[in-house]
Amino acid sequence: MDIKKEAARLFTKIEGDLDEQAQTCLSNLKWLHDNVHPYFFITMADERPALVGLASNLHRLAENRQITLKDSDKELITASLDLPGSLYTNLLDLEGRAISYAEITHSLSDHPLTGCELEIMRYEFDRKSAAEVNAPTNPPPRVAMKAPLSLLQKIYPKGDRGRLRRAFELLYKNNPRYVSISPPERVARVLWLYEKAIESKGLFMHAEPVLDVVKHAETRVLFAVGNPPEGGYLAQVVGVFNRLGLGVRRAYCLNINNGIHPYLLCTFYVTKRDGTILEPDSELVRDLKAELYNTQILDRNSRIYRDHVKDGLLTGPEGTLVNAFIAFCHTNLAHTDPDRFDLTEVRRVFDSNPAIAKQLTELFRLRFEPGVGNREKSYNKKLEEVRSHIEQYNTGHRHLDMIRRAVFKCAVAMVSYTLRTNFYVLEKHSIALRLDPAYLDTIGAEFTADLPAERPFRITFFFGRHAAGYHIGFSDIARGGWRSIITQTPDDFTTNTSTLFREVYVLAHTQHLKNKDIYEGGSKLAIVLDAIGLTNRDLVTQRLYKEQFGLINAFLDIFVTDKDGQVLDPRVVDYYGEEEPIELGPDENMHDEMVELIGRLGRQRGYLLGNGIISSKEVGINHKEYGVTSLGVVTFAEIAMKARGIDMRRDEFTVKITGGPNGDVAGNAMRLLYERSKRVKIVLVVSGTGILYDPKGLDKREMKRIILKGNIDSFRPEKLGEGGMALYSRIKKREGLRELYKKGVMLDGKPNELWVTTDAFHQEFDNMIFTVDADLFIPAGGRPETVDENNWQKFFGDDGEPSCRVITEGANSFLTPKAREELQLKGIMDIRDASANKCGVISSSYEIIANLLMSDKEFLEHKDAYVKDVLSILVKRASSEANLILSRYASAGDAKPLWTDISRAISDEINSQYAKLFEYFSKRPELVDSQVFKGVFEAHLPRFISSSVKFKRRVKGLPFKLRCAILASEIATTLVYEGGWESDFDSLLNQYVKERF
Repeated sequence: MDIKKEAARLFTKIEGDLDEQAQTCLSNLKWLHDNVHPYFFITMADERPALVGLASNLHRLAENRQITLKDSDKELITASLDLPGSLYTNLLDLEGRAISYAEITHSLSDHPLTGCELEIMRYEFDRKSAAEVNAPTNPPPRVAMKAPLSLLQKIYPKGDRGRLRRAFELLYKNNPRYVSISPPERVARVLWLYEKAIESKGLFMHAEPVLDVVKHAETRVLFAVGNPPEGGYLAQVVGVFNRLGLGVRRAYCLNINNGIHPYLLCTFYVTKRDGTILEPDSELVRDLKAELYNTQILDRNSRIYRDHVKDGLLTGPEGTLVNAFIAFCHTNLAHTDPDRFDLTEVRRVFDSNPAIAKQLTELFRLRFEPGVGNREKSYNKKLEEVRSHIEQYNTGHRHLDMIRRAVFKCAVAMVSYTLRTNFYVLEKHSIALRLDPAYLDTIGAEFTADLPAERPFRITFFFGRHAAGYHIGFSDIARGGWRSIITQTPDDFTTNTSTLFREVYVLAHTQHLKNKDIYEGGSKLAIVLDAIGLTNRDLVTQRLYKEQFGLINAFLDIFVTDKDGQVLDPRVVDYYGEEEPIELGPDENMHDEMVELIGRLGRQRGYLLGNGIISSKEVGINHKEYGVTSLGVVTFAEIAMKARGIDMRRDEFTVKITGGPNGDVAGNAMRLLYERSKRVKIVLVVSGTGILYDPKGLDKREMKRIILKGNIDSFRPEKLGEGGMALYSRIKKREGLRELYKKGVMLDGKPNELWVTTDAFHQEFDNMIFTVDADLFIPAGGRPETVDENNWQKFFGDDGEPSCRVITEGANSFLTPKAREELQLKGIMDIRDASANKCGVISSSYEIIANLLMSDKEFLEHKDAYVKDVLSILVKRASSEANLILSRYASAGDAKPLWTDISRAISDEINSQYAKLFEYFSKRPELVDSQVFKGVFEAHLPRFISSSVKFKRRVKGLPFKLRCAILASEIATTLVYEGGWESDFDSLLNQYVKERF
């Protein structure tokens, strides 16, 4: 064999093949030119190698369903056959990559070799962070800006020119390539979409018929989402079109960051699968909008979505409702029996019984969908049918059937006792259901046995894509903090959701006892955020803001009412029909930016209290800045310690405290202790960031340096005294399979660095608050029920002596009722949370009064004088109760009551008088503004208001319910703290007021 000749023959054949392939490539290129939308070639102008690759390989799609034209870290371009669901499947493959730009193009006709249309997908992965967007950069070229902004002014004439210019600059910062290659009309359109998204509070969709440049009739669907969900969200959006039988012909999707969070801006060109046009005013477009908006809440990773929404058994909104049923039933049932009603088990109940799930969604629809004809009859018929189905439910597995019937009955109770819901408000980011608490008496006594016996006034359930929670209030007018619990492991999430309902209930009940000095009853709002798998702090914050923003808008959907008390939004069917003044306050994981936003939304949307919906705003009394909660805690501690023979202003004494030096309550308590007590020694500080311990007292100068500025790890270890110790929860290292925590110890005058195991860390972290001796213990931070019936004994040594003499509770529910009882029986004086830390909520109440009586400008102008008066009121309220507790204890004789029982009795007495007085005034509106009660208002209000003619006149403009409540509160507290009448209520009320006020 002549090898050279064989090689030459082979090369000749290859040359022929190449010539033939060149002709095929040219034929492919011509087909692309004739059958792909011209915009494709505009947007791909800078990707000539990819176009060459497409023309070279187009004919191979008959053998290879997909070809990759470019694949790099920041870009992916593929071509494939357009098969049913192919776009959705391809997007699923990219779930782990953060798409900054997606461009999808279909050919206008089938490729002759494959009999299928061509689908070309281009993805960019170059998202800009908030820091990158906020960083100073050169402005975009003026020539690039002129034409798009000119067009934008025409299609959006009411837009502010400066704001539109800033929007263009923002778009350019995020994706300069998109701006540079896109026609001006497309840039203008995406800027309009961005502005509409902002106007619509983060959700907007618009459909319009178009004839493209090749006279192809389509419907353009513009869809925008603020702060969209992460992880395969674009695939979920495309899945909506797929389920509704709509083909996406072209799509351009941009993800831009506005310096706070991202926005997803999508332009879809669609037709029906049968080739006909999607009419903008059709029912199908209304379904599309409902489904697209619902993607904010429907988790595509849930089993309900995977098993029942994707296959069409449930619509997207129905899937969301079933997931809400799951969360509601789990949280209501698991707190008493977490094993039987584990979240996984409750999910399985609905997933394995789709027929009952579907019936429950229909029951819900009949009760709440606007415009349902013959509603009551239809609903009652369906309710009877569903109840019958549940009673007869029998799989032959007795244990499972009992669990499932309990779950289904709970779901029925949710529907039957809901009085308002925003479920049929399309542009929601979260669901809200305002329930009559009477439902608790229908789900079974075993599921309420661990709750306080007193029933709330209202329960509101909230459900979002990554969060669920409750607002529970014990009075018509109620206030309390909003706590967001962030969970980042499955175990943490399950544990917190299992105990969530009971935690909110107990905290709200405690708050009600605490709120006795103000006109608002007690409430609490808490949500559990699922941040599982999010290791990036910015992504956690982004998700937190998304859920908080969704919840507060859902709250306003159902609580913004007209002058008659009916919900203002006609899409909310209202079975309650009264205004509900509810005030919130910042608590765990509530940032200043969100506080300000909530205040603005309350005002913009016309809530009864306006920006008074939340406290601690800039135009308000910041708790941390003024230390309002700690002022009460330390005042109570001072009076209690004096009863134990220690004058905190003069004597030497020791303190141990939970909560970080940078925390509101703990930090300000330390500040006040150092300011008031020259001889105080803080020997122990335990917080989430670690432990500081010094048996001779932590260095005061060093503590003052970090208080309200830094955490445990900010304390310089060389400042520890002999035997002192610093243990750090956030400074860790790995040694093989072990995780070690840093520990600093002062020995022989020198700081020593050690590394301890997880077991050793928790041994000290969990026990030092019990074992370190101190005269005063102030729990000012930490999780509820840290001290319970299983560990309270650790406060006592082998000799039976307690490790502290007085506990002043600065943290809510840090001790369980049983633990409190046992500690007091053993000789420790305990001032419970409902008394000791009440001043924070009193301050917030007066902030809301300021919001209602003064403009922002007026408040800022007079803030110093107003706050000074409020601080005086706080000291007065704390001192009044502390002295009353001591007085009642001293007068009890030999049978000494528990200190906490006295506190509870005082709260109950004031709240009882308040309820009676509030009802009295509510039924006699003519009395509220009468001269005889003028002094009551003046006594309750800060001196600055009472002494100002201008502001005093405005009191009559307060909502009627609030004026009734102020009168009731001031009279009730005065009655209990200063003594009251012992005779007939109605006949002595006027005389009492005349004498006292």
